[in-house]
Formats: sequence, structure tokens, C-alpha cells
Amino acid sequence: MQNLTVIDHPLVQHKLTIMRCKDTSTASFRRLLEEIAHLLCYEVTRDLEVDMIEVDTPMGPTMAPSLKGKKLVFASILRAGNGLLSGMLDLVPSARVAHIGLYRDPETLQPVEYYFKAPTDIEDRLVIVVDPMLATANSAVAAIEKLKERGANNIRFLCLLAAPEGVERFIAAHPDVPIFTAALDERIDEHGYIVPGLGDAGDRMYGTR
Repeated sequence: MQNLTVIDHPLVQHKLTIMRCKDTSTASFRRLLEEIAHLLCYEVTRDLEVDMIEVDTPMGPTMAPSLKGKKLVFASILRAGNGLLSGMLDLVPSARVAHIGLYRDPETLQPVEYYFKAPTDIEDRLVIVVDPMLATANSAVAAIEKLKERGANNIRFLCLLAAPEGVERFIAAHPDVPIFTAALDERIDEHGYIVPGLGDAGDRMYGTR
């Protein structure tokens, strides 16, 4: 699919298989999500620009690569996005963080916003939006619309699982935003959940219902 990258690294797929299992504990699910976030972060930032800078090593001076430009922004769609955010900040601790509070109305499946906080100079930074599931894509589309309203113009979307319906809806709304995911599943059901999926990521991560 256009603008879609499936990260099929064996370690990602192995950990994802364990997460899909309904018997995986809350603690294990949370730990695995952070571990997968490390691997996904590596892929979604693969093409970041670098500058060559002078460094004094114990053996003498040399020129070595260093990230170019302003620090990244990781934008977490609350609450489940924080599971990916935690692991990504392990790799890029200097990244700025935006939080976008959205919940899905159980009747309409439409997103309802309740919180938004982002760096003021977001237009000068690469923004990586994180949410474990891209199902209907309603929340992801709304979150990115909000970021664009604040000036963001260089955005990527990272999720654990995606459904074809969600990918199509997302690309139609934001054709300029590439999607990175660990798996493209079969479909969404009548309740808006990904099938076969792994259930509600937020509930499984926090042990709620």
C-alpha cells in the first residue's frame, strides 16, 4: 500500500506474536511493547540527516556523524501511545514530547479530544506520532489534523498494528504522512477492533477493562 512500511524484522514479529496471545500478562505485555518500540524507533528514524562534527577521541581528533537540526518530537496519542513513547524515549531521551488526548466514542467510533500539549516550535521539527493501533484511523487522522493546525509539516505515524480500512482512511486524509507498522492485519470488526489483532492495547497495557 502507498505510504505504508511494514517492519517485518524477526525480533519484532516474534515479540508481537507473544503480545497477541490472550494469556500474556499485563506486565509482559507492557515490557514487550517497550521492547518493540526500541526496534520500531530504529526503523522510523533510519533516514535522519546527520552532520559531520569534530570529536576528540582518546586516540586523537576525528570527524564523526551527529544528528542534524532540531531535536525530534514524539507525539503520543493518549493513553495507549504512551506504551510506545516510553520505549522510544529510551533510544532518543532528548526528544521533545507532545501529548494528544483523544478517546473513541463507543457509539459513533469518532474521536473526542480532551487534551493537547506540544512544543511551541513544532513547525521546525520532525514529528513522529505514536499509537499502537491504526484501526478506523479516526483518532490518528484527528491527531494529525491538530498537529498540522499548530504548524507541524514534517510528520510520520508509527503504530504496532494496522488494518487495511484504517490505512486507506489515513492515506486519504493525510497522503503526505508515511505510516510505519509492525503488521497489517486482516480487517476491523463491527466494533472497530482490529482482527486478529491483540485486543485493546490500552486495557492490556494497564490492566483495565
